[in-house]
Amino acid sequence: MFITAEALRSGSWQAFERVVSRLLAHEGYQGIRLVGQSGDRGADVLAHRAGKRWLFQMKHWRNRVGMEVVDQTLESLRIYRAQVPVIVALNGFEAKVKEQQQVLMSRGIPLQLWDVNILVARAEKLPLLSASDKEVRPYQEDAIKEILKNFNNGINKALIVMATGLGKTFVASESVRRISALAPKRILVIAHTNELVYQIERAFWPFLSKYQQTVVWNGHEQPGMEQISTASAVFACLNTVADFFDRRNELPHFDLIIIDECHHVGGKMYNTILEESKGGQEGGPFLLGLTATPWRPDEVEISDYFGEPVVRIDIVNGLRKGFLSNVDYRMYTDNINWEALSKLDGKKFSPRQINRSLFISEWDDAVVHELKRAWLEQKSPRAIVFCGTIDHALTMRDRINALGFCNASAIYSQTATGRIMNPVERNRVLCDFQDGAVDVLCAVDILNEGIDVPDVNIIVFQRVTHSRRIFIQQLGRGLRLSKDKDKVIVLDFVSDIRRFAAGISLKDGLSEDSPSPGKPLRISLQHKVTFRKVGGEDHKTETFLRQWLEDVAAVEGAGEDTSILKFPPEMPGGRI
Repeated sequence: MFITAEALRSGSWQAFERVVSRLLAHEGYQGIRLVGQSGDRGADVLAHRAGKRWLFQMKHWRNRVGMEVVDQTLESLRIYRAQVPVIVALNGFEAKVKEQQQVLMSRGIPLQLWDVNILVARAEKLPLLSASDKEVRPYQEDAIKEILKNFNNGINKALIVMATGLGKTFVASESVRRISALAPKRILVIAHTNELVYQIERAFWPFLSKYQQTVVWNGHEQPGMEQISTASAVFACLNTVADFFDRRNELPHFDLIIIDECHHVGGKMYNTILEESKGGQEGGPFLLGLTATPWRPDEVEISDYFGEPVVRIDIVNGLRKGFLSNVDYRMYTDNINWEALSKLDGKKFSPRQINRSLFISEWDDAVVHELKRAWLEQKSPRAIVFCGTIDHALTMRDRINALGFCNASAIYSQTATGRIMNPVERNRVLCDFQDGAVDVLCAVDILNEGIDVPDVNIIVFQRVTHSRRIFIQQLGRGLRLSKDKDKVIVLDFVSDIRRFAAGISLKDGLSEDSPSPGKPLRISLQHKVTFRKVGGEDHKTETFLRQWLEDVAAVEGAGEDTSILKFPPEMPGGRI
């Protein structure tokens, strides 16, 4: 069983928190968030159940828990605005704590005290598998069958390319479950950041039986080789495994190696791991790569490592086939400086030259008013605004809140200048967004990879990114299907000529199967991409941009200083 008294006592405090979190997931708690870290102010895990926010204080101590922990937990309950406090103690509680529990209960504070015996007893009552409300969609079933076919036919590798929101981790987890159905298999899952390691481990929990133990192996947790050798699934960080091989250690046997976000493969550390583990090679472990964004800025081909994709569904295909939410993509052109554009002198221009001349830089007020208009169009609106800097995120938060139509919060992690959002504040904001107390997140570099957020139906782009991968990941935050979601509205205010090229590319991709003379309607598409000024569509600008950006694919992928842009013969009327 994944919870035993011996494992709890011999494991690390981090493993203690994760195991309890897995128990909560198996029992049906939602929105489980591990927040235990320096500065957490007494909360180690936050979760939701029965409409209430639960706060768990974990103590992996040799001694019994005393009254000071009760006081700390109650203060934490206030800080995190939770309703149900739980103290989980490895070695039990002092008598005064249990007496205080009765006093608090009589005052309406439902303090719960869990020790090892309670944890084990709760685990023993669990069904073999946790109940999952996720059905396998037809395209996911096709991908799973292709993986199993490769595995059974001795093709020792597979590559899954699926856009954010399509469930590539679900496909991997279900594939492993089916492969292990006849005989248990040991898996090693590798990700390039600690956050992703923890995230993908949580994603695997519903597919593991209560008798399958998991181990995390990274910079925070260093399990012994016996644990790594016997666990059903090991979730490891890239640099930890690479360092293990650099010290000339030999990896225990694994039947499958899964690499998440495998577009990062090609560097020295990944090469070392694949060479030493023989992943994907004859006689070595089966190698499975997962990515939503296979593009790289260098010449590395990930198919050289994983073979050609057994499934490839990008955002356009996912949208066209109904695998993702309907999208209403609005690309705003108000900040084009046509006067400056008309004065450009030359025949070819780089994106850097154009962007310096073409765009008016700030128009936050118009952004906020367009967000309010979109807000009124959606049922149960939830939004993410992607900002470029912390100061900009704080400004947008304040301007949105000043209009009073919703509650916005800023969220960010550590920046290059060392500015850090307090862990308490960051986790409280994410929990508030989870349960609807916060409606809008103004985010800086924190919601691209590694953090799960609930489905949203409005995305606002204000951050210039020259990374196609980051753009796709951010857009994917709004594309997940959900029960009462009709569409996602995307408001794109990004000042970059390549983003206009991306908008044209998306619009054309979604329009390929539209009806034409003599051609019957093959598929009904509700998606639309429009070029707009604040208040209405802007057909003239789109016409000009189409002439200018004739080779859309080349422009979209161009570097900052590549001289690729040519003016059309003339600008109608000198300006649009």
